[in-house]
Amino acid sequence: MARPVWSGALSLGLVTVPVELYPAVADHTIHFHQFERGTSDRIRNRRVNERTGEEVARDEIVKGYDLGGGDHVLVEPDELDEIAPERSRRIDIEQFVGLDEIDPWFFDKTYWLKPAKEDFAKAYGLLLRAMDRSEKAGVAKFVLRGKEYLAAVRAGEGVMVLNTLHFVADLRKPKDVMGKLPELPKPRPKELDMALALVDEMTAPWKPEDYRDEYSKRVEKLIKAKEAGKEIAHEEEPEPSAEVVDLFEALSRSVKNRKGGGKEPKKKAAKKPELAGLSKADLDKLAREQGVKGRSKMTRAQLEKALKAS
Repeated sequence: MARPVWSGALSLGLVTVPVELYPAVADHTIHFHQFERGTSDRIRNRRVNERTGEEVARDEIVKGYDLGGGDHVLVEPDELDEIAPERSRRIDIEQFVGLDEIDPWFFDKTYWLKPAKEDFAKAYGLLLRAMDRSEKAGVAKFVLRGKEYLAAVRAGEGVMVLNTLHFVADLRKPKDVMGKLPELPKPRPKELDMALALVDEMTAPWKPEDYRDEYSKRVEKLIKAKEAGKEIAHEEEPEPSAEVVDLFEALSRSVKNRKGGGKEPKKKAAKKPELAGLSKADLDKLAREQGVKGRSKMTRAQLEKALKAS
């Protein structure tokens, strides 16, 4: 079982429930060590005093805020803890909002919240049921690993879910990142209708289990192949699509490909008639229609066998 990354109390008005915070997402990224090419020498990152070149222990390191011009304000880790002693161990719900009011842009990481003691299961369960029935999330702030987070506490999977949220000041507007956007021409009605048709054709129930991390699987395959001394076969790049100048034509092709795979539908094979109830004359007639050779000299059993094989 995983260990909690934070423990404290969830506070709603006068109700306080001791809780533990557990990560809800596992990192499946494949991690590598670093080596100097052509050698077996590991490359390691060390904390080194840039003046003396000597390595410095972690507990001897303090933080420094750059004032510019080479000047810094030095701050001890304890000083940072002291300015938020209460909030560092409390998740105070300040208000409730509808879940659909929170834009996905704000969501960051997901955690599970569990009551720290069985004695508080009743209060925890009551708050969980209220959140579930109301479909609302409690907005709170708390401190985790020396950083203050905005959070949404809601019901999900039969437990309380805590999603850390970005502060508005952390979000970057498109124009601040990309600069001026090109002028977007108004689409023609038939193009918009065809685009909507493509969206409808591609719409399906959300099934997250259908999506896999294919790149990590390829990395694992690469590692196993190199370990076994095998040659690595690389997939060929797909052929570039032919340029389509007419947007409507491109959308039309896309819809057609979604509906039928871009191919002519296969014709269903004609259903073969039942042979058991047919007379010898009928079998012979059917054999003639299907071009069975030597039918005149065949027995009934041979005719049935030849017709089944045709």
